[in-house]
Amino acid sequence: MRLDPRRRPLLLALALSIAATVAVLGVVVATRPLGDTVAKGQPAPMIVGTTLDGAPFDLAALRGRPVVINFWGPTCVPCRDEFPLLKAKLTEHAADGLAVVGVLTDDPADPARAFVADEGSTWPTVIDPNGALKKTYRVVGRPQSYFVDRNGILRSIQIGEVRDADFERQFDLISGGS
Repeated sequence: MRLDPRRRPLLLALALSIAATVAVLGVVVATRPLGDTVAKGQPAPMIVGTTLDGAPFDLAALRGRPVVINFWGPTCVPCRDEFPLLKAKLTEHAADGLAVVGVLTDDPADPARAFVADEGSTWPTVIDPNGALKKTYRVVGRPQSYFVDRNGILRSIQIGEVRDADFERQFDLISGGS
């Protein structure tokens, strides 16, 4: 049985229509909210895991303190560039109880350990080997930072490198400042 050449455009249009429908459904399914995802004004999703130095970590232990959660990796140049700022802010706001938590994503642990040692950073970095935290927090790029208040409520999200003025503005949201 041979296909009538006049029907080919109709069948092609039908096939394209089906493909477009499948693509749209795929995007809808992929972008729908998951059970435990991040949203401003809501509790920050839990982070439980192992740090670069092998210690157990649970974000819940930091309740009562303002927290900056920073998704990063050593191959990310802006991530590397913002490390000195995070280190300085941790010292500057120590009296306020500021905590910084790194989440290593999209890079292996060994280079991250070396980078953290070279920078002399003191905050924990949780390893996210299967990307579950990245997915839960809906990370779109590195660095990406989440500012969580003393009650564990997410107050602000910054995609891209945090600069001094950005940090201070968002720190006021999580510290109880003006």
